[in-house]
Amino acid sequence: MSADIRAKLKRFNNSLVDEPLEPDNPCYVPYLQKAASDPIEELFTGISWSEAATVNLVSGQRSSGKSTELRRLRKGLEEDGCVVFLCDMRDYMNMATPVEITDFFISIMGALSEEFERKYKRDAPRESYWERITKFLNTEVQIEGLSLEAGTGGAKAGIKASLKEDPSFKAKLQEKLRGHVARLVQEAHGFAVEVVEQVRKITGDPDKKVVYLIDSVEHIRGVGADHAERVYKSVENLFSAHAESLHFSLLHVVYTIPPYLTPLVPGLGRYLGGGMVCYLPSVHVLKRDGDADVEGLGVMRRIIDCRYPDRREIFGDTQLDRMALDTGGDFREFFRLIRGSLLKAVNIATFPVPDSIIDDASNHLRRDMLPIAREDKEWLRKIAASKDAELESIAELPRLARFFDTNLVLNYRNDDYWYDVHPLLKPVLKDDPAK
Repeated sequence: MSADIRAKLKRFNNSLVDEPLEPDNPCYVPYLQKAASDPIEELFTGISWSEAATVNLVSGQRSSGKSTELRRLRKGLEEDGCVVFLCDMRDYMNMATPVEITDFFISIMGALSEEFERKYKRDAPRESYWERITKFLNTEVQIEGLSLEAGTGGAKAGIKASLKEDPSFKAKLQEKLRGHVARLVQEAHGFAVEVVEQVRKITGDPDKKVVYLIDSVEHIRGVGADHAERVYKSVENLFSAHAESLHFSLLHVVYTIPPYLTPLVPGLGRYLGGGMVCYLPSVHVLKRDGDADVEGLGVMRRIIDCRYPDRREIFGDTQLDRMALDTGGDFREFFRLIRGSLLKAVNIATFPVPDSIIDDASNHLRRDMLPIAREDKEWLRKIAASKDAELESIAELPRLARFFDTNLVLNYRNDDYWYDVHPLLKPVLKDDPAK
């Protein structure tokens, strides 16, 4: 392989960075805006029209583009005159352990405090939230083996790092705070009000609308059947039992939630202020009957062509369509398959790459999802046949949540929402069920 071709493959590979895009990024492809109904536009309109504070929910699988679309929402709201804070909760929470209202509020208020400081180059009114919660914990809650330092730097480093990295600390904190839930919720609500009031003071607008976008909550997931069930139940409890606490006076809030939560808590939007849940499905590359969706495939090609305009030297349109179909319109899986094909192409001499390279990369991606337990295969076959979740009882929801989390099942929308098994798994499911 020539040095020139190798350099092109490297540039192509490095162009497929999996990160949120701003709407003015040249690599951003506006595909939701062309649908019959644009969920982000509807969410924007609901917040823009509302005179009272609102609670809003965005649901979708990981890698469905939520973080990028939240940035489009932020841009629209800012152009509408709002002040918007956007936080990625993966920077503040341990996503593999059960969550309670106490540690959740500490995380989201700590994040809000940091975003306020970043935007206005000053602490939130009086002192940062990290300082406040440190004082509260030091005076009213004693956690064995942990000494929290005063001051913004020490408070932030101690609590933020411990909540994210130390499961034992988080468990101890949850236990100790169960007798202080009302007080902690009250403090968090008071801090949110102060942030809004301070924004209005800084901007000179007593009616300035402030919006808080809380991203990546849907990443909370457990590992192992028993642990996963406890994690999923904790998320259910957070958004159902504590629904009233998730409202903040003066502050418009948008929470991202996992797709398994809506069947677990029917009418969730009603409990959280009456709004509709905003769903972001995977790109619609397949129709219900299994035929390819030409428009959706065009979206996937544009996404790649924006990132690497010389793509046709490496992959033809038919090959790229095949990879989009093999990954079911899931952005992260699509990028993984392309990168895998590029890596396997380093020793070939002719381009575009032969189909055998893509075959090999697809098989590699399929193996990452195997083995599948026989009882899981049976359920996945039902989903593939009916295009429904086939959830026979709420007790089985952790298994369905695992299907979503591991991309064994993808969700789509055309007129209505429906589900399908990851395309690479369908040959595996065609095996004789009795074997």
